[in-house]
Amino acid sequence: MPLPDTAAGREGLEALLARPGEAVVGLDFDGTLAPIVSDPERAGAHADAVPALAQLAPLVRSVAVITGRPAEQAVLLGGFADEAGLGHLTVLGHYGAQRWDAATGELHTPEAPPGLAAARAELPAVLADAGDPPGSWTEDKGQAFAVHTRRADDPEGAFAALRGPLGGLADRHGLHLEPGRLVLEIRPRGVDKGVALTAYVEETGAGAVLYAGDDLGDLAAYDAVDRLRERGVPGLLVCSGDEVPELASRADLVVRGPGQVAALLAGIAETVRRSS
Repeated sequence: MPLPDTAAGREGLEALLARPGEAVVGLDFDGTLAPIVSDPERAGAHADAVPALAQLAPLVRSVAVITGRPAEQAVLLGGFADEAGLGHLTVLGHYGAQRWDAATGELHTPEAPPGLAAARAELPAVLADAGDPPGSWTEDKGQAFAVHTRRADDPEGAFAALRGPLGGLADRHGLHLEPGRLVLEIRPRGVDKGVALTAYVEETGAGAVLYAGDDLGDLAAYDAVDRLRERGVPGLLVCSGDEVPELASRADLVVRGPGQVAALLAGIAETVRRSS
């Protein structure tokens, strides 16, 4: 099992291993549990991810998958439903606005936020004014929507051309623009992975936290772990891959993508079992 590079990260890992029943393990989905693919609807958890989660989840207080996707979509693509060993798993979709609990199978979905429908209606005109870069496409997430440029003729150029206009669209309707790896997402303000993670740690009364992510949207969760550390809750920050320097530079531990994230989770589970 790889060890963190930082003292704070080592303290977080030691706390998790010493008191696993008090720990929350927070995980992004795309890029962390599931490899990045050109079509998000064809994504799926890495082959080793669910077995690793099934090993780890019974040993910790809870595992929370925190994603911008709808919770039910992450459950389906991840293969989390009815999987033995995942009773301690919660999926917080739409950055925590939506929730699915494996223990009950219940899904809680809020009403669509104000301004989203108007922004969605205005989107075609905004894209047209920006030149509607060939190959870019829109994903409707219900509580948010995203414009992807990964399949555009010029992915980076399309991303740069759309970022300003979509930021203006979000501002006009009181929403937030979240840039990611060749994707621009518009969602409600005040909803992010940091808010979701903090609320979940407080709800569960966790005494230690691990969070693993791969993209800019995970920075808010990193900030949340830093604040929890200041309050005396040890934490470990893991980065899946190094494609986003802003995230990798802040991580206590960088691993090579979803396969290595799964290996880390399985390694933690094995270490806990051996010491118990």
